Amino acid sequence: MARSLARDGSFTARAQQTAAMIGTIGDELLEAQFARSVYLSSLGQSQTANESASVFGAVVDVNGTAISGAQITLTGTTAREQHTLISEANGGFTFPNLPPGTYFITVDAKGFQPYTSPEFTVSTRQAYEIPNIQLSIAPVKTQVVVRPTEVIAQMQIKAEEKQRVLGVFPNFHTSYVWNAAPMNTKQKFSLSARELFDPVTLLGVAATAGIQQANNSFAGYGQGAAGYGKRFAAALGDNVIGSLLSQAVFASMFHQDPRYFYQGSGSVKSRLIHALSWAVIRRGDNGRPMPNYAFLLGDLTAGAISNLYYPPANRGAGLVFTNFGIDLAGRAGEAVFQEFLLKRFTTHVPGKGKP
Repeated sequence: MARSLARDGSFTARAQQTAAMIGTIGDELLEAQFARSVYLSSLGQSQTANESASVFGAVVDVNGTAISGAQITLTGTTAREQHTLISEANGGFTFPNLPPGTYFITVDAKGFQPYTSPEFTVSTRQAYEIPNIQLSIAPVKTQVVVRPTEVIAQMQIKAEEKQRVLGVFPNFHTSYVWNAAPMNTKQKFSLSARELFDPVTLLGVAATAGIQQANNSFAGYGQGAAGYGKRFAAALGDNVIGSLLSQAVFASMFHQDPRYFYQGSGSVKSRLIHALSWAVIRRGDNGRPMPNYAFLLGDLTAGAISNLYYPPANRGAGLVFTNFGIDLAGRAGEAVFQEFLLKRFTTHVPGKGKP
């Protein structure tokens, strides 16, 4: 019995030794297999690295100066892959570890025209050098807005309609823009009507009629409300007919500009001559000076028409030429005031006169 137990103990010990040996051999096999796997993997990576290619070059401008910060994109047409990088301070760039294949490069840099290279093929282990990529300066884009002459004139007229002496009295027919665009017929009528029927202008007509009433001018109209009404109507008629004929009708017929063009520069003498001549010299729509047909004929025609509504005692050639002389002298005096005085009291002046 004891011998049997001893034999069993010996067998158990040998079994344990055998199992330990088997475990050790298994571990060694696993370690060897892992080492072989690592070796094969590194060998594959080494072979891939050795087979890879690279592309390098530089980006410069037309003078050969390096361009840094350019965005360079390498696109493969066979491998279907894309790589992007930024050029260095010396303009250089390098795309490493590329599989062999066909590629092309695009370059974008601020201030330069975009660039796209022709396709090129890179073979195994090749370091492909691209000749210097020369970028041209991008053209400056200038937006020019071209407006028809009548549109420019309308914009300038809108500005003139804001001009008021002391912020109250209309000063619409003075251009402080020396090279203002010429007005068409519609604009000449519109500007004249805008000034004629301005509330301040109508108040001036009313004041003129009141002064005539007080002085008993044109006595044939009589006194009282009826006399004042006739004087107001006559003064309004003189104003409307004379202005429309001079500033619109004849100005359109003879292609003349009805505005006074403020000079504002040069000697006092040259400015005085410019102002006084305005009564008889007018700027044409073509920009050239010409006789002031519009105002001269306008005043004479308006004076002739006034014979239809003034009292019989005041009618005749004397009335026509008296009004004509008054208007001519008044226009010259108005121009002198415009040239030397009224600008400083006029609001919303858009220009400074002759350069």
